[in-house]
Amino acid sequence: MRVLIAVDGSKASEAVLQEALKRAWPASSSFCLITVVDPFFFTKAPLVLEEARTVARNFLNDAAVPFQTRGWDVTVEVVLGNPRRAICECAEEWRADLLLVGSQGLNALARLALGSTVHSVLRRTRCSIEVVRTPETVEDNVERHKRILVATDGSEFSATALKSVAESPWPEGTEIRIISVPEFSAWLGDFPSFPVGQVDELNKAALDAARAAVALGEEIVSHKGWKVTTDIVVPEDGPGKTIIEEARKWNADLVVVGSHGRRGFDRFAMGSVSESVAMNARCSVEVVRARPSQGKRGKEKEEVGNEGQGSHDGRAVHVSLG
Repeated sequence: MRVLIAVDGSKASEAVLQEALKRAWPASSSFCLITVVDPFFFTKAPLVLEEARTVARNFLNDAAVPFQTRGWDVTVEVVLGNPRRAICECAEEWRADLLLVGSQGLNALARLALGSTVHSVLRRTRCSIEVVRTPETVEDNVERHKRILVATDGSEFSATALKSVAESPWPEGTEIRIISVPEFSAWLGDFPSFPVGQVDELNKAALDAARAAVALGEEIVSHKGWKVTTDIVVPEDGPGKTIIEEARKWNADLVVVGSHGRRGFDRFAMGSVSESVAMNARCSVEVVRARPSQGKRGKEKEEVGNEGQGSHDGRAVHVSLG
């Protein structure tokens, strides 16, 4: 499992490091810790740029020690470039499966601002990505069994997300709740050309599809021995807001969604369900995508304590941003 963690020294980065350290990863997992330094801000001060790279490298070496202590293979790398592009390129070339991104808990206005690093990475990466958030209250930070909410629409992409959950080594006592939000066609009733009976048939079909989706999800996950429950959630608003609200009410630690569901995950258009949940949920959110094709890194690799000897075995990638 390849795990890439991009850090910048912020509290959000620290949260991602701690999350990665406390998870039970497969024995074959390897990690790459990166920091992206944007040379644009050092155009007139090249010596300061070199100093910034040295400081970043020292920080990464220190951050890598706990991973080494646990026996994991870990390398570090300082990358020059715009974080919004460089992180995506690293994930692509390093063959990342999962990109873990820290969130600073931005307010509603900030979430709507275009161009944020997290937002850009969320749209551009081809691998799975998790937005990590820290508990909002002291009560939320109390040790308890992990709660994972999986939203499915019955598509092959939702099935991929469910399989990803089923294959992960979650700790004993983990609770998994699988939900589906049927997309009813009640609005058709506003048009007299659509008889009420036809609208009812469409809504019944949507409900049947949601039931089939959670049943399939339960079949994929339940054999692992975790506590699994399923629910059909009638939406009072759009699917994205409904998923976010269910996660809040259930006090979920992590929401998992597929990236190309019925409506698709458009990297260039606003409004997808996956993007809405990832950017606005109060807990961590993982958007699961199919495994990307193998790539090659062209950048300098630096192994902790041994420059140029990095090894990149594994399949997961974790990235943390401020």
